[in-house]
Amino acid sequence: MPNALLTLNAGSSSIKFALFEIDGRKTPIAIARGEIESVNQHPRFLVRDAEANTLVDRKWHGDADFDELLQVTIGWAEERLAGQRLVAVGHRIVHGGRDHVEPELVNSKLMKDLEGLMPLAPLHQPHTLAPIRAVERLRGDLPQVVCFDTAFHDTMPDVAKRFALPREYEEAGIRRYGFHGLSYEYIASRLAENAPALAGGRVVVAHLGNGASLCALQAGRSVDTTMGFTALDGLVMGTRCGALDPGVVLYLLGGRGMTQDEVQDLLYRRSGLLGVSGGIASDMRTLTTSSDPRAREAVDLFVFRAAKETAALASSLGGIDGLVFTAGIGEHSAEIRAAVIKRLEWLGARLDVDANQAGKTIISMPDSAFEIRVIPTDEESVIARHTLDTVSQSPRGAMPD
Repeated sequence: MPNALLTLNAGSSSIKFALFEIDGRKTPIAIARGEIESVNQHPRFLVRDAEANTLVDRKWHGDADFDELLQVTIGWAEERLAGQRLVAVGHRIVHGGRDHVEPELVNSKLMKDLEGLMPLAPLHQPHTLAPIRAVERLRGDLPQVVCFDTAFHDTMPDVAKRFALPREYEEAGIRRYGFHGLSYEYIASRLAENAPALAGGRVVVAHLGNGASLCALQAGRSVDTTMGFTALDGLVMGTRCGALDPGVVLYLLGGRGMTQDEVQDLLYRRSGLLGVSGGIASDMRTLTTSSDPRAREAVDLFVFRAAKETAALASSLGGIDGLVFTAGIGEHSAEIRAAVIKRLEWLGARLDVDANQAGKTIISMPDSAFEIRVIPTDEESVIARHTLDTVSQSPRGAMPD
């Protein structure tokens, strides 16, 4: 009987999902993708096939229970399969800590470990664990596999992982982990397939979206990244501040008398593009079309920091052979790409304006010191591949005949 698997990629207010055929294949093939938008209020269930044709577009006028939304998703998947068998569910987990650097089958001990990491990713970890619990309640017979966003960066050298703190804190797990690893893994694989010479060199990947980070790839392996102990570090993001003098946190707690919860809310939910723009928006599309000078200041800071950190990662690599833009802003905003590249002209970057505006894959001029590409990311494909491999290799999750 042909088999299939489902991937769930949960965010704070949405869940992306995809259905993959795996019958007799080493590489899963996506047959449909979708998203549950606005999970917390008036959800929308939207599914498209491999040709981007809309298959389902259902809206709830009121709120919906989380289990109900997952039941709809699983029910749709099994109906879509029409005789094929759903054999596993794969998930993206934001933080795996020190001990989880490979995809794993879900069990009670693992869930306890991941719950213990919630303070390291308070905005994300609870949301990525919730679908696992829901699937356990609804379909306890289905093997579930988790893939960690931090795992890809385990190849970073110690000097890139280490904070300048006393040794006992590092031994307790306080170090730089890095995030967006599934996205970077996908980009590395695409480069290996389509640009092997570049893939073997020094590449900075710019994952620019509501959450944003950069990664330095040396021969396809992570050697440095802008996010650290938590997903709060590094670039300016939609609502997150990015890199911040730790003295500011001390001042907020002491000088301003804020509580830990208030500071956490400020740094995770009220800062970034939203905060700098004076509350106008966290969405880059809104800010780039706004006439309010505060919106332009937010955009300028985003670009400034992205270019600055790109140059820093070029230093980590000892040079740069390629720059790849990906994720929502990186893939779709020609304006932001052009602005970042403008600030990198001193490094020899030369933009092909027409190719950039047209959204071509290669957007650098022939005389550019390094190649500049735009590659759409696909975290779900990475989750699907790891889920297939993990379930196939496990006696508990052995693939059915």
